[in-house]
Amino acid sequence: MPSICNFRNCLWTAILYAVLVPGLVNADIYRYEDEEGIVHFTDAPTDKRFKIFLRDLKKDKELRTKLKYAASVNPAVYEQLIKTCSDKYGVNPSLVKAVIHAESGYRPDAVSSKGACGLMQLMPATAKSLNVADRFNPKDNVEGGVKYLRFLLDTFRGDVPLAVAAYNAGLNKVAKYGGIPPYNETKTYVNRVLSYMKSYQEGGI
Repeated sequence: MPSICNFRNCLWTAILYAVLVPGLVNADIYRYEDEEGIVHFTDAPTDKRFKIFLRDLKKDKELRTKLKYAASVNPAVYEQLIKTCSDKYGVNPSLVKAVIHAESGYRPDAVSSKGACGLMQLMPATAKSLNVADRFNPKDNVEGGVKYLRFLLDTFRGDVPLAVAAYNAGLNKVAKYGGIPPYNETKTYVNRVLSYMKSYQEGGI
């Protein structure tokens, strides 16, 4: 069961654990302040009001290094394409790069066991709804993927973690749970994408 505590009981505990005993912090900590001014903490948010408060640095580092590029991959080839699509749909290019990195490792020929294809791993039905003619064509794939991210960001009022969760698990699943679905795959995926996004923003990848 996820641990949830209020401000009075947990604030200093969370801070001291993170600063003085980092080895004991084995999960990200999230917080939100309710209508009565009480601040709540949890390590497994199921409500979109929870925002990241303390990040598990060990896990964050592992996520950043988990996916390696293939020797034949050159992400710089897609730099202009990503910029063009990001500008067109108003999506942070670092988010687009992070999704591509997590989804396909920048391999335009990538195919998942579920049938998702291309740089941004578009499913057939999603590609059809986005008018993507060729999922293996980088231009078509990235434009469709960025357009879909724009739709998800608009749907969740700019909440990036929820949009990323929906990209992985589907819009209906996020709506059903009112937040990031409690699936290990989805939670890991969200953490990975956000971690990659941060690295791209800092110029670390």
